[in-house]
Amino acid sequence: MEHSINSRPLLQPSDSEFGESDGDARASNDDVEIRTETKNEPIDRLNIIYMIFYLLGMTTLLPWNFFITAENYWMFKFRNVTGNDSDVLTPIQRTFTSDLSVSSAVPNTVFLILNAFLSHRISLQIRMLGSMGIIFVLFIFTTVFVEVDTDSWQRPFFAITITTVVVMNIAAAILSGGLFGIAGQFPSEYMTAVVSGQALGGIFAALCEIISLTFGASPNTTALVYFSIAIVVMIISLATYFLMSRTLFFKYYTHTASRAPRRLQDETRLLGEPPSSPDFRIILRKIWLYGFSEWFVFVVTLSVYPAVTVLVHSENHGNGHLWNDVFFTTVVNYLIFNSGDYLGRIIAGLFEWPVNRPRLVAFATILRAAFVPFFLMCNSTPRSNLPILVHSDAVFIALMCVFALSNGYIANIAFLCAPKVVAPHEKEVAASMMAAFLGIGLAFGSGLGLIFVEIL
Repeated sequence: MEHSINSRPLLQPSDSEFGESDGDARASNDDVEIRTETKNEPIDRLNIIYMIFYLLGMTTLLPWNFFITAENYWMFKFRNVTGNDSDVLTPIQRTFTSDLSVSSAVPNTVFLILNAFLSHRISLQIRMLGSMGIIFVLFIFTTVFVEVDTDSWQRPFFAITITTVVVMNIAAAILSGGLFGIAGQFPSEYMTAVVSGQALGGIFAALCEIISLTFGASPNTTALVYFSIAIVVMIISLATYFLMSRTLFFKYYTHTASRAPRRLQDETRLLGEPPSSPDFRIILRKIWLYGFSEWFVFVVTLSVYPAVTVLVHSENHGNGHLWNDVFFTTVVNYLIFNSGDYLGRIIAGLFEWPVNRPRLVAFATILRAAFVPFFLMCNSTPRSNLPILVHSDAVFIALMCVFALSNGYIANIAFLCAPKVVAPHEKEVAASMMAAFLGIGLAFGSGLGLIFVEIL
């Protein structure tokens, strides 16, 4: 697919005809030069770079999706090995999910923020290849423990696991922040590829869990398969990113978009000073409404998903049917949500509406808060405070579909629009800031989710 951003004429009337100042003339000449450069922009033949962005988008979340999807494995590792009653949860089992949430959300959020402000000081190759390499090594380390008997030292193994989660999420934050920064410099469809790839990773993990439930695989076997797939994905991602970074197409957009305007370069060169860093306050003023939308859409989503929605049972739960007792939660809560989220991101990338209307995007994001009380009233257990008003499986599934579709649509629209309202040399920082807003939204939403579970 050939991408062209050269939609304006290459030549403009002389500035002197309109009595413009010398400064304006220089700015206009810079504009003409930039437009001339786009005439010879390279082509992404066979959409190979586009597909690599898709894969890298999957890579930012797929390993972590497999890590948390292997819940039965972690419950087995931390089970009660001293008593006969295996149904009694150990202290580690009772708090493991919340411990996992905190140890992932905090470092992920902190390093997404740091990435937005410090990424331009560190080589892109070091950030991308280094972070993927760290995740790859950690998953090999985690996979080795699948076949290790940790029953006699569960506490130390728990400490090792949490430490691994912290380091893995630091690397994942650097990876996703860097990837969004790169995608922000390319045509908008490449940002769609990244965010759609993330959702596709969730679908893949959900399908793997459904297959595992269907065949009744043991916790250790399931974890071994999950972690092995994650390792293979990381190897492929490392290789494809390295090859992509050496292509002319990649270098064209990352070098051109990150280059400061010629006038600013000339001024700093004459003064004998290095080019100034991006002004974060100026960029923030341009994108803050899109940043708010990216933040709030995930605050609303994570406040009920999956903390509240995973507790929703089928209206016919307990009747002995596989759909109601085994597959309902996995299919509706994970497969349907991730599929709707993926479809929403694809639709947003196709239509890119509304563009340059940040208030409308923010208003639509605020409207999604209406989903929260509806999900709190669904058939979730245990609960002791709120009544159940929504018993029907069909209503819950319909709510989940619209909820997921709107999440994907708004999340992608905000990401697509933010780089469009800044200068070319500000695009990477703007996209990295949007990733930071996303991370902060995830952290806020997860915290609210714990509160809403207590309110039920």
